Amino acid sequence: MSMMQSVGVASARVTDRVMAALISGLEIEFGRGVGEALAHRFLEAEDVDFNWDARLEERWIGAYESLDDEDFELDRVAILGRLDGEWFVAVMIVDGDGNAHGMMGRRTFGRERTAREAFARG
Repeated sequence: MSMMQSVGVASARVTDRVMAALISGLEIEFGRGVGEALAHRFLEAEDVDFNWDARLEERWIGAYESLDDEDFELDRVAILGRLDGEWFVAVMIVDGDGNAHGMMGRRTFGRERTAREAFARG
C-alpha cells in the first residue's frame, strides 16, 4: 500500500504529516533512527523543489536578469509556505512554465503571523 500527498496543496497541519510520512518511509527502508537525519539531508539536497512545492502563497516580483545568456525568460517570485514545522518566506527563480530554477534567499519563522507579515512587506 502506498500513500501520496502533494506538499504544494497541503495545509500547514498536513505539511507536518507529509514530513512525518517521509521520515517513516525512510525508516522503513533504511532502519529505525536514521529516517529523520536522511529526511533532512534529502530536503537540503532538493531545497529548491521542496520549498517551491510547499508554497501556500506566491507573488510575482519582477523579471530575473541572469548573468548567463539564457534562451528563456525567468522571473523572481516571492513565496510563503510551511515545511518541516517552520514557516518560511523565500524568493524563487521561476520559468514561464512554473518550474523553479533556483532560490535567492529564504527566511524561516516560528509563527505564521510573523511569516505573513514578512511576506507582505516583501
